[in-house]
Amino acid sequence: MINYIWCGMIIIGIIVGTLTGNIEAVSTAAIEWAETAVELSLGLIGVMALWLGLMKIAEEAGIVRGMGLLVKPIMVRLFPEVPADHPAMGSIVANMAANFFGLGNAATPLGIKAMQELQDLNENKEEASNAMVMFLAINTSSVTLISSSTIAYRSAAGAANPADIIAPTIVATVVSTTVAIVACKLLEKLPKYKREKVTTTKEETK
Repeated sequence: MINYIWCGMIIIGIIVGTLTGNIEAVSTAAIEWAETAVELSLGLIGVMALWLGLMKIAEEAGIVRGMGLLVKPIMVRLFPEVPADHPAMGSIVANMAANFFGLGNAATPLGIKAMQELQDLNENKEEASNAMVMFLAINTSSVTLISSSTIAYRSAAGAANPADIIAPTIVATVVSTTVAIVACKLLEKLPKYKREKVTTTKEETK
């Protein structure tokens, strides 16, 4: 869908530029911003390599696992459908840890793995389980301590103090995550969204 949106915006921009006689300005802007995109990408390499490396060290050192044990009581309440020792719980914690440190690129594969494991636990494969919905809501809103990606973008763009967004980011993400959790817990109790248990016969399990 996002590809269609971008394609539509490009086509509309070209059409409007042609009709208003500004097609040359459109071409110039495209070339200039393509150069800017490359410069920003190169500027991000160092910062992203640093934080991804630190995340890998934390994982190898057992810090991520330690965080998992620390938040285990909370996770059991948030995801009552998921056994505490199931691999899905470990993937969820690892994903949250990556988001906590603002490592969106590192969090993505962990989030996909967590969803796959939650789908294995899902009784109704045609609908998302409560655990899957809760994880998606938390992953989207995710509490962030250090938004390393945003800091890297600001640094590459020449911001005077790239890290001055840390405090506002913490406040905003804590509020958004709280709202996401409360909304999920309230909505899953409503008849419209309540999940029905799937019963399987002996013939279906063969």
